[in-house]
Amino acid sequence: MNEAQENNSTEVQVIEAEEVQLVPMDSGERSEIEMQVATARKFPRSLKGFKDQAMSMATLDEETAASCFYVLPRGGKKVEGPGIRLAEIAALSWGNLRYGARTVGETDDRRSIIAEGFAHDLQTNNRVSIRVQRRITDRHGKRYNDDMIAVTGNAACSIALRNAVFKIIPMTYINSVYEAAKKLAVGDATSLVDRREKAMAHFAKFGIVKERVLARVGKKSIEDIDLTDLELLVGLTTAMKDGELSADEAFPKVEDSGEKPKTLFDKVKSKAEEKQTTETVL
Repeated sequence: MNEAQENNSTEVQVIEAEEVQLVPMDSGERSEIEMQVATARKFPRSLKGFKDQAMSMATLDEETAASCFYVLPRGGKKVEGPGIRLAEIAALSWGNLRYGARTVGETDDRRSIIAEGFAHDLQTNNRVSIRVQRRITDRHGKRYNDDMIAVTGNAACSIALRNAVFKIIPMTYINSVYEAAKKLAVGDATSLVDRREKAMAHFAKFGIVKERVLARVGKKSIEDIDLTDLELLVGLTTAMKDGELSADEAFPKVEDSGEKPKTLFDKVKSKAEEKQTTETVL
């Protein structure tokens, strides 16, 4: 796991949405876009064709399907959604679409990098631009080196691009593809044991011990991990690969006390029992 993934606070802040950043264009570029718009209107997209192509690409294999959705832990809950790979698949399948992303600078305190993603539907002339920012300092406030800043900037660009694409392409056309990808990535009861073993082996490569994985899903043994847990683990893996989440955020370290990791339920129960004991003594 690289420095940026280990130390970066991976919460993405959207600082500008649905407002096109007008960059001056020369006459050649303007003429090219006008030609693209004319071509798009002459050859409009097929929504059925879009869905068929996107479905075929997103469910090509388990690895591709797994990259199409992410899960982020936020405030004791999980936030999930279509991932960067699915945005790329959707943009390609949608057609008649200009899209891209770039870094546009840093915040005034130089602690975060700013990236801007845009998408322009040439057929409808609907355009959107979204900016996001990500920290480029570690937990001690030390600024990343140039390589890590570049890595963080690329991750920010990918996230900004994803957000822009999904502002243009209605989610009603994405949902069925998204659900199909999740189903293929997670599998069913017949493939649970195999998928579970693959997941644990993958985490081991990143130095994430099984105790941390079990603590995240609130289970006492690997055999207790079910399909719902597996979906969470696959989504967290995608978020880590996409640079939205560090390993420590996805799987917080467990104190080596010789005891099995406590779940959130265990902690709440323990505090309640402690409070009750105190009140009894008093």
